[in-house]
Amino acid sequence: MARVLISAAHKSSGKTTITVGLCAALAAQGLAVQAFKKGPDYIDPMWLSQASGRDCFNLDPFLMSPEAITACFSRHSIDADISIVEGNKGLYDGLALDGSNSNAALAHLLDLPVVLVLDARGMTRGIAPLILGYQAFDARIRIAGVILNQLGGARHESKLRAVIEHYTNVPVLGAIGHDPRLALVERHLGLMPNHELMDAAQRVRAMGELVAAQVDLAKVRAVAASAAPLVPPEPMAPAWSSQPAATATAIARAAPRPAPRVRIGLARDKAFGFYYPDDLLALQAAGAELVPVDTLQDRALPRLDGLFIGGGFPEMFGAELQANAGMRASIRSAIEAGLPVYAECGGLMYLARTLRWKDTVHEMVGALPADVLMHERPVGRGYVVLQPTGNAPWPGAAMDVSQPAALLRGHEFHYSSLENVDANLKYAYQVRRGHGVDGQRDGIVHRNVLASYSHLRSGAGSDWARQFVAFVANRKIRATPPPKHLESCAH
Repeated sequence: MARVLISAAHKSSGKTTITVGLCAALAAQGLAVQAFKKGPDYIDPMWLSQASGRDCFNLDPFLMSPEAITACFSRHSIDADISIVEGNKGLYDGLALDGSNSNAALAHLLDLPVVLVLDARGMTRGIAPLILGYQAFDARIRIAGVILNQLGGARHESKLRAVIEHYTNVPVLGAIGHDPRLALVERHLGLMPNHELMDAAQRVRAMGELVAAQVDLAKVRAVAASAAPLVPPEPMAPAWSSQPAATATAIARAAPRPAPRVRIGLARDKAFGFYYPDDLLALQAAGAELVPVDTLQDRALPRLDGLFIGGGFPEMFGAELQANAGMRASIRSAIEAGLPVYAECGGLMYLARTLRWKDTVHEMVGALPADVLMHERPVGRGYVVLQPTGNAPWPGAAMDVSQPAALLRGHEFHYSSLENVDANLKYAYQVRRGHGVDGQRDGIVHRNVLASYSHLRSGAGSDWARQFVAFVANRKIRATPPPKHLESCAH
């Protein structure tokens, strides 16, 4: 199982663009490339998926057990020629002082050879102690090569190569000069998602060509192939198990998919696109048929039993969302009629009354008694720990709130807050870490809606996908009228 971790000494070293370029370049050679992203992220995986032609999966030591990480990695890598994991931040960066959730810890768990992307601007001889220090800091980690980035020219490159060869035993796998074509478009929440750009495919293809011209792909493949065989995980528990190793992702891929029991709409367009592939697989494994919904173009909801509105950038499309009054009215009416809805972050913002950004206010769905206000700086950012309150509408979602095991882990990243919030609203969670709606609570519960700033991952301890499908199916059964020949018996 050829595999490699692309990491860096620090964030903003260019590892995302280089990893995207590597995936595109190797896929162009005809290889089956499986991409993974360490940590909580939606946008980088979208670009990696575009480059590889396969869904990118997240590996997150804070949200997933070691068994779940190994199972996810193994099952999605098994039919790939090479698996490429993009790290987040620097190689040894992480929440824990002992590094237990760092990129290095992930490399150790999956026995991943490490390729360091080094931003070499302003560096010559100083690059040697940097590499030597990273080698010495943790002897369990094998730094198998470096890719020099942001070079100032041929002379700069030759000096760096000479220094690295003289002082270290780490091979240089590539040297990339400063090139604006390797930059991805950024805005207030980071990179712009690929689905918002008409030329995303051309951008990725160009990045692959640039990387292929400046990185020795054969050496990268050799580094990946040098990894020792990875021991396959034990057979996993059924999808309904609460054990940490039971990831719905792996089950959905390994087991036959059941016949759909419910139709769940999936808001997927330029305004909403933040979904984890394993969550979608888990919904399908639980019996959901996912029906695409375009909140910008569709005039009304199709026939649905439930609706999932993920994160995104509704503030960037406020005018378009407001202009589609038919869809907003359709969703509002469906919610008032009892439609089960799960909304995360951008989805929560869309269900509110209004969205204010700068000097502009746009009308939103109006199903939740609150208004959204955008800020210049993040309001909530990072991992969250939630304790269910017992108010969640889904069966089993509240668990036993008196037990520590009831705590859920997720993440948030939002620049907005809520104002003019109805004081009588109920909340599904108490926030133990993070911000949520107001620093203390998250998960607005209104009719059959659960709307939260927190993003959860099915298989990372919450099991939300199965619970939501079960709730939708239960509501569907209750709402089904009796057959015609039994109607007279009901009187």
